[in-house]
Formats: sequence, C-alpha cells, structure tokens
Amino acid sequence: MGLSRDDDTKFNAHYENLKIFKTDPFGSLDQEGVGKLIAMAIDLGRKTRPDIEIGICGEHGGDPDSVAFCYRVGMNYIGCSPYRVPIARLAAAQVALAKGSKTENRTA
Repeated sequence: MGLSRDDDTKFNAHYENLKIFKTDPFGSLDQEGVGKLIAMAIDLGRKTRPDIEIGICGEHGGDPDSVAFCYRVGMNYIGCSPYRVPIARLAAAQVALAKGSKTENRTA
C-alpha cells in the first residue's frame, strides 16, 4: 500500500469517509489486499522452508480482526505494544477456541 504513518493524518479520515479504507490501515490489517500478499508470502515461504517462524509485530498484533487473520493464514506469533497485549491474548484465545484447537499463544 505504500503508506506512511507520518503522513496519514493528512488523508486517512478523508479516505475512510470515501470508503477507500474500511478502517484505519495502521490499526487493522487490510485482509483483502495486503492480506492476500501476506498469505501468498507465507505459503511460498513454507514451501521453501516448512519450519520457518512467521509472525507480525505492531498495532495489527493487537487488533482482534487482524489476530484472527494471522491465525487463519498460519502465523506462529504476533507482537504488539504492551497496552494491547490483553486484547491480543483474548483475541487469540477466542480464535483458537472457535477453531477447536490448541495453539501456542505467544504475544510480545
């Protein structure tokens, strides 16, 4: 997407009003666009190296929708800022319970 946090205050609200962004792209991962690229990278990376550890770090790691996406595409871990850790842990637990599987819940 080629966006900069430093510049987003100039256009983000306008883009959200025009429905170009469904939500703040710095707070919730764009699963339809960027997410497809992430899923492709994970798939291709695991074909080359099946044991590769893949995760995400940043505010997306503390967003419940983004955490669910990370789980679906097979990431091993998420990281986020300390104040979002409780949200991330809860979201990861809810996704794991909904899928009926035991997963390692590592947040940083």
